[in-house]
Amino acid sequence: MHVSRNLISEKRKYLFALILLLFISVICVAFSMAGNDDFDISRREVLLRRIGDELLSQSGDHTSRVLPVEKISENEYQIRFENDLTFQPDSMVNITSRLLDKAPLANDYVVNVLNSGNSSVAYGYAISKNKKNDIVPCRGRKQPKAAYMINIKFKPAGIITAKKGYLLGSLPMLAFVGFILLRSAKPRKALPNDEHTKTFTLGSVLFDPQVRQLKINKETIDLTGTETRLLLIFASSPNQTVERSRLQKEIWEDEGVIVGRSLDMFISKLRKKLEPDPNISIVNIRGKGYKLEISA
Repeated sequence: MHVSRNLISEKRKYLFALILLLFISVICVAFSMAGNDDFDISRREVLLRRIGDELLSQSGDHTSRVLPVEKISENEYQIRFENDLTFQPDSMVNITSRLLDKAPLANDYVVNVLNSGNSSVAYGYAISKNKKNDIVPCRGRKQPKAAYMINIKFKPAGIITAKKGYLLGSLPMLAFVGFILLRSAKPRKALPNDEHTKTFTLGSVLFDPQVRQLKINKETIDLTGTETRLLLIFASSPNQTVERSRLQKEIWEDEGVIVGRSLDMFISKLRKKLEPDPNISIVNIRGKGYKLEISA
């Protein structure tokens, strides 16, 4: 018995450690993903600046600056220039596609070239990882020199967001699973050795708690663990009232919860299994508890 309890205790410690490790792992993965996203976004912003630099070079300007890239919304950025420039639509499409082709979090995006003065669209196109979804208008002639801004809007990283949500959303489920595992590993109240091996004769019923069986008129009826423990209490005190509070305490309190209706349900199940012997019945003693009555 002592060895059994030690094994159960070790099992509970192992399960607790495993659940704690899983919990910490999920947290670490979630924050690791967030850190990777920040790094990828920073890389993307550097590439946007390179786009501006190459456009200036294509325009023949090798001295003026590309102003700091501005994030104007969650997934949209604006490239601005110190001086006016001109651009060839073919070159702009090629430059953005080449630099952003392997950029992280940049599979799908829309590019709009705006006139700085009135924010009207001078040229625009869309690039998709699925080439069939590309929208590139006639690339046409070289655009006149003017003050331009370039807005590039990326498609939200839905898959990454979903993964984060899944990881963080799994924490309550992980906690629930841990609770169930710990409860399943919790040792049930042990039966004394003499009662565990003892066979009870209740009228014409033979009750064997060790194998969880009733034998009535050569018929064998199986019992659940809870039914066995409940009947064992009655069999140890036949024809005596057993208080309801005692039954609840001895059967359910060691599991951390006491549910009144559970007792009534198991009493009902035991009654049905004892029905073949009319001389045995479990009687409700109003306001007190139950009694296993065995007629002579």
